[in-house]
Amino acid sequence: MKTSEIRDLIDFISKSGLNEVDIETKELKLHVKREPDQKVFKSSPVIAPVAATAPVATSAPVVQQAAQTPATQPKAAAEAPASGKKTIEIKSPMIGTFYRSSNPDTPPFVSVGDKVSKGQTVCIIEAMKLFNEIESEVSGTIVKAPVENSSPVEYDQVLFVVEPD
Repeated sequence: MKTSEIRDLIDFISKSGLNEVDIETKELKLHVKREPDQKVFKSSPVIAPVAATAPVATSAPVVQQAAQTPATQPKAAAEAPASGKKTIEIKSPMIGTFYRSSNPDTPPFVSVGDKVSKGQTVCIIEAMKLFNEIESEVSGTIVKAPVENSSPVEYDQVLFVVEPD
């Protein structure tokens, strides 16, 4: 299950009035629960690894994943004019810690002015001790990188601005 599908499920639950949903497949066990009167915020989902047989007891909206899914991909935002040219934003698909490289001794995946291709890893976001490679969904040139290395990021926060080819 992709991060966008999990977000859609959480949004659906918050709008529908449902309080609890369980989904289980071979690769994934998903349990979402919220208190009936609790407000759900778009940036509030928490993703946590859990054993397949672990009991879940929580009052906050929580998404629990039994298996690590393939690297999540950011959502390309609507095109917005910047200095007369169209750009696309690569946004964070989750809350976590942003890293420009795989470790402190290696160069960053991408920098301002670099060409990126669709599917190329642009950064890593650590969430709950899981390191998620974030891939570009567009080919182009990085024109802006507003997030500092090792900084916390919010869901849907702009990580990079790309000028498409």
